Amino acid sequence: MIRRPAFAAPAAVLLAAALVGLCPVASAAADSQEGYYYPPVTSEEEFDREMIAGPASDPLTRETFVTMVTTAQLAAPANPRFAIFAKGEGSRRLIMVGLDDDGFKTLYRARAILAQMTYSLRNSPFFKDQGIEATATLFDVLQLMDFESLTITDGETWSHRVYFK
Repeated sequence: MIRRPAFAAPAAVLLAAALVGLCPVASAAADSQEGYYYPPVTSEEEFDREMIAGPASDPLTRETFVTMVTTAQLAAPANPRFAIFAKGEGSRRLIMVGLDDDGFKTLYRARAILAQMTYSLRNSPFFKDQGIEATATLFDVLQLMDFESLTITDGETWSHRVYFK
């Protein structure tokens, strides 16, 4: 049986639609979900790059993005590899929790899943129209949507947080 990635072409089309209402603004804040949705954060980094400017983003845009990623995963024949949700005021803290012992076993494997998501986004009309399809990343998209942070975790032993500036 051939297993297709949980984040396949239909998701790229849906994500492209979510990219319509975007704007780069970010700030770091404490995350009250630590200890409830994931173990304590064991590493952090900052992402500070502005490739393009866009129209203002809002909580509905961020929630729509999360809903579309979740819907695409549930529509795929394979079981979802991670759960994704937005928390905090204005839904500005994105959380991705590995759902099995494979995909998010290590930070490096989790980064590989983020890279797969990047390649799906690069195929979107939004990135192509901006001329950034070869360089933009998932982090650029999250920054454009005004997320303040992304926390990725295996849900058991480690958590990594990316702050968007």
